[in-house]
This record gives sequence, C-alpha cells and structure tokens, in this order.
Amino acid sequence: MENKNKLTFSRRNFLRTSALASGGLLIGFNFLTSCAETATPPVDVSKLNFKDFNAFIKIAENGYVTIFSPNPEIGQGVKTSMPMIIAEELDVPWEHISVAQGNLDTENFSRQVAGGSQSIRFGWDALRQTGATAKQMLINAAAIKWNVDASSCTASAGIIKNANGETLGYGDVVNEAAHLEVPENVTLKDTKDYKIIGKDAINVDIDDIITGKPLFGLDYKVDGMLYASVLRPPAFGQVLESYDATEAKALPGVIDVITIGEKARKYLNQESFDPSAHWSVRLSKTDKVVVIGKTTWDVIKGKKALKAKWKNESSTENTEKHDEELLKILDGKNLDIRREDGNVKKALAEADKVLERTYESPFLPHNCMEPMNFFADVTNEKVHLVGPVQTPEAAAKVVASLLNRNLEDVHVDMTRMGGGFGRRLYGDFVYEAAEIANVIKKPVKLISTREDDMSLGVYRPAIKYRIAASIKDKKVTGYHLKEAAINSNMYGLIPHFFPAGAIKNYKVESGNYQSNITTGAWRAPYTNFLAFAEQSFFDELAELCEIDPIQLRLDLLDKVIDGEDPNIQYSAKRMIDAIKLAAEKSNWRNTKEGVHQGFAAYYSHNTHVAEVVDIVLKNGLPMVEKVTVAVDCGIVVNPTGAKNQIEGGVIDGIGHAMYGDFSFKDGAPQDVNFNTYHLIRMKETPIVDTYFVESDLSPTGLGEPGLPPAGGALANAIKAATGQILTKQPFVKSLIKHDEGLKV
Repeated sequence: MENKNKLTFSRRNFLRTSALASGGLLIGFNFLTSCAETATPPVDVSKLNFKDFNAFIKIAENGYVTIFSPNPEIGQGVKTSMPMIIAEELDVPWEHISVAQGNLDTENFSRQVAGGSQSIRFGWDALRQTGATAKQMLINAAAIKWNVDASSCTASAGIIKNANGETLGYGDVVNEAAHLEVPENVTLKDTKDYKIIGKDAINVDIDDIITGKPLFGLDYKVDGMLYASVLRPPAFGQVLESYDATEAKALPGVIDVITIGEKARKYLNQESFDPSAHWSVRLSKTDKVVVIGKTTWDVIKGKKALKAKWKNESSTENTEKHDEELLKILDGKNLDIRREDGNVKKALAEADKVLERTYESPFLPHNCMEPMNFFADVTNEKVHLVGPVQTPEAAAKVVASLLNRNLEDVHVDMTRMGGGFGRRLYGDFVYEAAEIANVIKKPVKLISTREDDMSLGVYRPAIKYRIAASIKDKKVTGYHLKEAAINSNMYGLIPHFFPAGAIKNYKVESGNYQSNITTGAWRAPYTNFLAFAEQSFFDELAELCEIDPIQLRLDLLDKVIDGEDPNIQYSAKRMIDAIKLAAEKSNWRNTKEGVHQGFAAYYSHNTHVAEVVDIVLKNGLPMVEKVTVAVDCGIVVNPTGAKNQIEGGVIDGIGHAMYGDFSFKDGAPQDVNFNTYHLIRMKETPIVDTYFVESDLSPTGLGEPGLPPAGGALANAIKAATGQILTKQPFVKSLIKHDEGLKV
C-alpha cells in the first residue's frame, strides 16, 4: 500500500488555533468538502465559534484528545468508528480519547447524513488525512523545539521521539503546533501498522446508555419546556373537517389546543416545489390538532379527549386494491425498461425449460424503539432544534423555508437516536415541532406514541416482482425481471446488480402505482425484498439445472470480468470470495442430521454478503438455529461494532421475512402496536456467526447489507426442509401456525 500521500484537500479547510482557555490545540476539518478547493471556511481563526465546525480535534495540554463526530448516530456505530479512524492516524491511545457529538454545519459540510450505509465509506480518506496532518504538525513543533529535522522524529501513542532518544508528549507541544503551517504532505499508515483500526472498541456511549444518562431525543429537556402531541387523520386520504377541544382543555395539565398546517400547505403549494428534489419532505396539507401541556402524559390524555370529524379528500385505499393494481402492472406492456442485454424474448422461446415466479411483499412500518420526537424553540433571534433526525441539514432548510427565516438562524443539535432504519430520513416531526413552537412562542417537545408512529408513518412500499428465466442445455440463458411497486418512482430497483453481466440475455423493467399512502426508504432500500425474490428464484433454477445452488452462482459469477461493464456495481471476485467463505464456515451440505440449510448471496450498499441459514423442524415447523455470514466490506474499522451491525441486520431480515405484515382498510392501518404486529421475539432469534473477508481495501457500509440475503437464505432452507416454495412475505402466512412455532 502506498504510504506517502500528497494532501488532497485545501489547507484552508484545515483550521487550527490555541484558543482554548486552558491551553491546547483545536483542529477543525471539513470531512467531506475537503477535496473541494472552492470551500471557504472563515479566515479569521481567532473569531471562530468551534461548535460550528463539521468535526474537529481538541488536544489538551495533558495529551488527552477529544474528537467530535459529525454524523448522526442511529446505532450504526459511527460515533465510535469515525473517531477511531482519526485516532489511528493521529497515533493516540484509544483510552486517551473522548468522543463528543458534533452539531450541524450547513455551510461547510456536504453529507452530514445517516443513511445508505455511507458514513465510513465517504469519510475514510478525509478522516485519515485529518489525523495524519494533526500528527505531523505536532512532530514539526517538537522538531523546532529540539532544533532537529522533523524527518528524524517519530510519534507513537501520543509521544514524539527524536533520534537522540528524547521524548515529548503531544500536550507538551500543542501550543507551538498551533502557530505552524499546515504541512503539504503527510504519511498515512500502512494497514499492517494499525493499532486501533481493526481492534475491538466498545460503544463510546455505552456507559451512559446502560446507566440511563440523557442521550436520546426523548431525554432532552430545558427549563420551562412544554410538551405537544398531534392528532392526525385516522386514515390516508382524509382531512380535518372540525373538532371540539372542550373536554381536552378541561383536563389538568393541558394548557392549550391549537391547529397547525397552514405553513405546510403554503410550502407544498410553491410553484418551485419538486417532490423528486425534496425526497426527504413528508408534509401533509391537512390541518392537525395539537394539544399543549405540562407533561407527556398530560398531552396524551388530552389528545384522547379531543373530538374530531374527518372527511375524505381523496381515495382511502385498501390492500386488496393495491394487490390488483400491482398485478395489472406486471401483466401490462407499458413498463419502463431499466436495462436490456441481448434478446430475452428469443432466449425464452428457444429454452428447454422456463421458470416463472411472482413474489409479493407487504407494506412495512419502521418501528424504531424510540418513537418520533423533536424539540423546538422559536425566538426572534434563532430557531433552536434538538433531537434525533437522520437528515439534519435537510430538516434545517425546510424549517427555514416554513418559518420564512434565514438558514443561518436555524441551529440543529443532534441527539443519539433510538433507531432510524430510514424513518428518520423524513423530517415531518421536525417541521411539526417547529411550526408548533412558532405558534406558542415557547420551547416545546413534540412527542409521538407507538400508535402515532405506526398509524401515520412513512412505510416500506408494497412490491411485487415477476421473474422469468430460460434454461437451455442445463444453463441459464435468459433472465427477465419485472417490478411493480407502490410509489416506486421514489423507490425503484437497481438493474445493475447481480445477475446483470452474468447472463447474456437480461432485461429489467419497472412500473408503479401512485398511492396517497406515504412511502419511503426502509432498511436496505431497493434490496430488502428483491434479494429474497432473486435468491430463492436462483435455488429453483439450480434444481432445474441439476447443480448445487452455490455452484450455480459461482459459475455465473465466473463469467463476469470486474470493470468490463462500467454499469455493473458489484465485484464478481469479491462476491465469489464471500460465497466460498460462507460455504466453508457453515459446513455447507455437511451438517448434522436434521439440520436443513439455505443459501443466499447479495451485494448492496457497496458490500458483498453471503449467508447460510440452518433450520430444524420442530413439530413440523421451521425453527432457525443459526445463520453463518461472510462479509466483504473492505477494512473492518471496529470488529465488535461491525458484527453488531451484521447480526442486527440478519435478525431484522429474518424477522420481517417470517412475520412482518401490514395492511390498510379504507386508508387506515390495521395494526398500530405490537400486540397485533409481530416483530421477531427473543425465542425466535438465531445465533449469528459472522466472518469477514480479509482485505486492505477502503471500508464500505455495514448497517444495511446484512439484511437483504437473510430472507432468501431462510426461504431456501425451508424449501430444503419441507419442499415448500415460498413466494410471499411474510412466510408465516404460507406455513401452518402453531403455539410453539409461528403463532403470533
């Protein structure tokens, strides 16, 4: 690996000062816009307010370091892993590091987002250069103090050493380093020299989490703060006609009842408003009734006491209607062609055998452990927003527009999130909190109940896939994939993943049915259901080709030359390595008697994952015992955190494939809490064994890629055990229910 790296970011983006009252060096660095020479941070360093930085390093005179983490933390571990990357190149012992959450900087930061499993991937190079540059500045300061050449000095574990054996700690030279020029060239470590990256590190917030310290949005409080709960339409397609708040206002603790919605309507009715360009905006045009009170319990009781009348403004749709419309799309001829190689029609006509299946999935809610909430305080001076959101910059921009304020007046502080899974990409709860605070002119926290979250959320859209494949001389010669989805113009599928490039005649088409039910990203967008459809389909193809299902995939991947087709986004070599590792570690087809295995492999979010599910039959019903996972995500920054992400994704994928179901009747969700909606239970969770392909390539994402293959591997294991072919999620609907197994 090349060690010497010319600093590729603008030196103006690497800011430093000795402005700490207690002494020390504080270095700010714009992680993601650093490569853009046009980025122009403030010039007068002495007047900087450092909380406005995207991220920065603070080194105290005692040698201890605080690293500020810029991206939202939703449990994916970036608050631990991103600082680990800086600390590695800075060369400071991890035990000397403290980590703090950075706040939003809308001017200098380009991707302060938690989504798409991209935080580490996008930040890798800049984070390393940040730490390495700070280290070199400290070495240069020590060299000046010793009157020696900096090239004769080394640094390790926070200690600088010269050729004569003399040493200085980082804290001994921080003030001198603050006055030096930022070096043009820095040396990045070779992977073999890593001391922090690749070693297990516990979550930096773990002590606060287990002792109940305030970290999450629901924990945030300020003196004089009020609470708010919003009454929204009970069904999609309905709007408020009238309401009576007499009983609610009579309750102790209820301060007022107001309505909001005017500003949202004005925002949505702008001529310039383009839904495709404002994908994270989920606003309703209807008025909403808001109860203001002294406590959470006061406003929840007050909302229940409201008497509201609603009227239908548009169609209130049913799940049966969605099913009919999606099947019409699959049967129709007006689909959008997303990719077409060769001649699929001819391959199907000339085939010895043709296999065709239609796969179906329902809507799904996100079900974050922490319901939606947000704090807002709107004054003449500023709009102060605090809480859990995956897209803080987008939220700030929408609030500024809603309230007709300058963007620089809107300040967003991020809290840790009790889950996101894509739901907190959409800042509807932020906008509501801001509009409420703007009306009452007092600090307020909007809180939601579980029922609020599940009944009027942003859902994974219902989708149907139809796949047809041709087999000639026991070889797959053609592949035709059709997608029909609810609102897929904002969801869609990716046509350049496997088996694109592996089958000569290949065609992908898609169509959508527009619904007023709000849909959006759900953990592993695009692929969370498609992987099940394709991977279970491939097992059937393998059976028709009379070949082992893993070998079929390997044979197809052998036909793909990495880099030959610039549109193909996966690496055949890396996928092959992951598949072989999973097969080896799972003892594929060599397990103990009574264990049935299913395999799936998938590429998503820049990461290659292969999984083998082991099930046993208990009273004739499938019970998942173990899942073996092989992952190629490049360099693993924090193995403990990486395994946690994979295990969580696998269990999530198995749980939703087996049990997740959500339907609508007259526009109203039929499940609003966990007494009827089945999330996977502890007794239903398997052991997950995770293995990583050794690599020195830059790291990729882990929050989502473990989920997509899980459903397909489980379906294939069930087929191996029972012979039953599953084409519809949740699987529980296709299996016999039983008290000890699948009964909810």
